[in-house]
Amino acid sequence: MKNSTLQAEPSKVRRAAEYGAAVLFWLALWHIASLRTGNGILLVSPLEAAKRLLSLLATADFWRTAAFSFLRITGGFFAALASGILLAAAAAAVPFVRTLLSPVTAAVKATPAASFIILALIWIPSRNLALLISFLLAFPVIYTNTLTGILAVDGKLLEMARVFGIPPVKRLLYVYLPDVMPFLASACSVSIGFCWKSGIAAEVIGQPDGSIGDKLYKAKIYLETADLFAWTAVIILMSAAFERLFLLLIKALERKLFKGGMV
Repeated sequence: MKNSTLQAEPSKVRRAAEYGAAVLFWLALWHIASLRTGNGILLVSPLEAAKRLLSLLATADFWRTAAFSFLRITGGFFAALASGILLAAAAAAVPFVRTLLSPVTAAVKATPAASFIILALIWIPSRNLALLISFLLAFPVIYTNTLTGILAVDGKLLEMARVFGIPPVKRLLYVYLPDVMPFLASACSVSIGFCWKSGIAAEVIGQPDGSIGDKLYKAKIYLETADLFAWTAVIILMSAAFERLFLLLIKALERKLFKGGMV
């Protein structure tokens, strides 16, 4: 056991070192490209972008803007998560629900995000646009993956649970969840990225005051390239941090539910 732990640790360190080297390589390439360009409007250096990001971090407006977009985009994701799980459970139990939702999920997956954004601007205020678009882009992924996970549960296990009279709550915890959780974790990982991309795109088009998308649009209009790169870095960091924390939460919940149980 100790040997396997010791072997795993160097492996993690090595992967982290390789990832860090890859990041440094691309930053160096970016820096060289900015020097060759010689024009800060076309391409700023990573140092200038980092300097601008640090100056933004020191302002209250930055935190208000980040919170504005974060709450709406993650709100759309959590709404999609809740509705996707509930409707997947209903679709697994009632085939008619599955048939009813099939054309809707297919249409949402096939429709470009820009079409939803433009249509939604007719119906709702731009302040809530990112929430709706994030929900629409995440819902089909979560619903489809969760439904696939539920339908993949071994029928023999379900039959055994019924024969032995296992209560519905325990059946959910120890029969369904072990099979569904990997599908759900994968869906969340993909849909969180969709939420941030589509949510920010919605803000750029709708331009609600006090949003990251509005800051990006103004940076483009006024040729503030350093701001453009700085806010883009903020989006990447917020998206990656939220995805990482949420997936860690799912794993922790998994361990807590299944520790000492039937699985």
